[in-house]
Amino acid sequence: MALTFALLAGLAPPVAAKTLQIAVISDLNGPYGSTEYSPRVAKAIAAIIARKPDLVISTGDMIAGQRADPKLRSEDLAAMWAAFHATVSDPLARAGIPLLVTPGNHDASASPGYEHERRAFAAAWADRRPDLPLIDGANWPFRIAATLDGTLLVGMDVTRAGPLDAASLSWLDGLFSDPAHKGDTILLFGHIPLMPISQGREGDILADPALFSLAQQAGVDLWLSGHHHAFYGGTAGGILFSAQGALGNGPRALITETARSPHSFTWVEITEDGHITVAALPSPDFAVPLAITSLPATLGDGPFRLRRSATHPD
Repeated sequence: MALTFALLAGLAPPVAAKTLQIAVISDLNGPYGSTEYSPRVAKAIAAIIARKPDLVISTGDMIAGQRADPKLRSEDLAAMWAAFHATVSDPLARAGIPLLVTPGNHDASASPGYEHERRAFAAAWADRRPDLPLIDGANWPFRIAATLDGTLLVGMDVTRAGPLDAASLSWLDGLFSDPAHKGDTILLFGHIPLMPISQGREGDILADPALFSLAQQAGVDLWLSGHHHAFYGGTAGGILFSAQGALGNGPRALITETARSPHSFTWVEITEDGHITVAALPSPDFAVPLAITSLPATLGDGPFRLRRSATHPD
């Protein structure tokens, strides 16, 4: 009755609060040099488009590069990126959904000997800069800073294990300390995770106390990673960490588990007041969220130990 009275009196109904919705995809690649993707990838992209998110973020390993011997040729890399765009980038673009990417080790490894793959990565994304308000796009697609609905989106170039270099830390510090973004929700993303997530990759991590400290001091709210091919949502140091499951080859088991993590993409919701939730939507239907209680209560130990959670510790 109250709503009816308000409408009759010529008063506008209350405006619903905006919730930013983000789909996160990761580790979509097949065998080295492959230009074909599992039908699962196209099905996941179709499910994402049906959900109409505001943004899609890829946390890397979009193609199957980094073959040591024989090295992939420029034409091989171009064909692989063309296949990725046809399967993922172009359908999202046709649906009007922007795509933010960060390089994985199979896309643009910073290890010696893969400089040609980094050049191919840059060429593949040169004319695919996302239609978002950019703060720093000078080094797109290797790193990026943009804003969307009160959320600061920061992508890092982390394709090798070990601490970040001083220049990258300085760049992050400059972004985080800019008073123009005071009060923004901060979403940080990169390929290699800070801490161990899956079996067989325990040492393939950043393990960077300086980066962790900077993120805590800056008030980073959500930190997304790929590479370990297993989903886990958990908190450490006041930050919600979301490690993504793989959509391509090689799902792995969490470091305390025996069963492999399902193929999945991640669904992130950020409310206007900064409340964050994450959920994994597993194959084959990408419809019913994975129960957070099915994950171990804690993961890892020491300063980077995660405590299971699907929400930011408000």
